Amino acid sequence: MSIAIITGSAGLIGSEAVRFFGRLGLKIIGIDNDMRKFFFGEEASTEWNRKCLEAEIPDYDHRDVDIRDYASIKAIFAEFGQNISLIIHTAAQPSHDWAASDPFSDFSVNANGTLNLLQATRDHCPEAVFIFTSTNKVYGDLPNYLPLIEQEQRWEIDSSHQYFAGISEDMSIDQSKHSLFGASKVAADVLVQEYGRYFGIRTVCFRGGCLTGPNHSGTKLHGFLAYLMKCTVTGQPYQVFGYKGKQVRDNIHSADLIAAFYEFYKDPEVAAVYNIGGGRESNCSMLEAISLCQEIASSPLQYTYAEDNRIGDHIWYVSDLSKFKQRYPDWSIQYNIKGILGEIYAKNLDKWVQL
Repeated sequence: MSIAIITGSAGLIGSEAVRFFGRLGLKIIGIDNDMRKFFFGEEASTEWNRKCLEAEIPDYDHRDVDIRDYASIKAIFAEFGQNISLIIHTAAQPSHDWAASDPFSDFSVNANGTLNLLQATRDHCPEAVFIFTSTNKVYGDLPNYLPLIEQEQRWEIDSSHQYFAGISEDMSIDQSKHSLFGASKVAADVLVQEYGRYFGIRTVCFRGGCLTGPNHSGTKLHGFLAYLMKCTVTGQPYQVFGYKGKQVRDNIHSADLIAAFYEFYKDPEVAAVYNIGGGRESNCSMLEAISLCQEIASSPLQYTYAEDNRIGDHIWYVSDLSKFKQRYPDWSIQYNIKGILGEIYAKNLDKWVQL
């Protein structure tokens, strides 16, 4: 039986991957030590999702292991060896705000943890496919220097600009303000590419926009759509930071992202890099997201505005999906923003009303 190793397996993307590839018949080895609770507190714990996976997926084998512990990672890879056909690496410290409070933890998880997984792959299963969940933060704040136009509810880019369809992979990752989180993810991103080019491993960096979905343990510092809907339902106050609330993000549903992973797994390349997000089909400003949450929940959101934006935050970011779509024409976006928020609301309402 083919083995898939999935890190961050109880998180949003990891758990979606566990369910998808588990149902395809792969035996899943999930690596997750609930570091999300360490980063963001009890409300962000993914323990509930781990228990769901163990109940739902017969061949799910959970390992409570820290990816920074190379000896433990190496032992897992040695146990399954050449039977490992797929590694999906989603485990990370995901917040640029949090990274500044503990740079050592941020870098050791994001960069050193990735190195551990790559080296274990090289030593024990070099024919496997290695999928890495990177981030648009590798581009730093360069997107903020695009010619943006202020509209009533959002910032937008001039329609004549080369990036009007979205930001493509040719944008530089150099000489810009990344945040410490962005820097640690750049290190990991380049490592993944290098293990592909230097050792011939079939690796890919998916540089994601906002990754979202109903299984997101959203919190103040990460997972803004899920947390925004949670605040709307529960009456918790929400704070918007800078750019008049008109900052734009593309958002991709976890199921759409895993579908992209599957396309790559079926027909992999060496050292591939793709921007992946909601693109022009699924994006919104903060003000637009607030309006949608209030409409779906039939409840007002109690929010305040702070003039200061988060350091390194993007004013406008939409992914250009054309490179991936050209290479994998069977893949397409299935969820738009309203559909995503509606699913987040429906799946979590019963849990949230008890808070």
